[in-house]
Amino acid sequence: MSFWNCDWKKIGLFACGVLFGTAGVKVLSSDDAKKVYTETTAAVLRGQECVMKVSTSIRENANDIYEDAKRINEKRAEKKAAAVIADEAEKEA
Repeated sequence: MSFWNCDWKKIGLFACGVLFGTAGVKVLSSDDAKKVYTETTAAVLRGQECVMKVSTSIRENANDIYEDAKRINEKRAEKKAAAVIADEAEKEA
């Protein structure tokens, strides 16, 4: 493989990563950057907690709805079975 046939896109991405990675380390070492990073992380954690509360609430309500739906279907099945038995009794009589 010659020098001119190499993948310049990958080399460019690597060079940008090194450049911005080095600059990022210098920026994050400042106190203001650490404060911003800390506040951002705290906000993400608060958001995660809020999402988890909503998710738990939805799961609990979904279980209630599922149980109610099962009861409704059981009652319908009982009524249908009772109607079939009643029809058979009428036919025999």
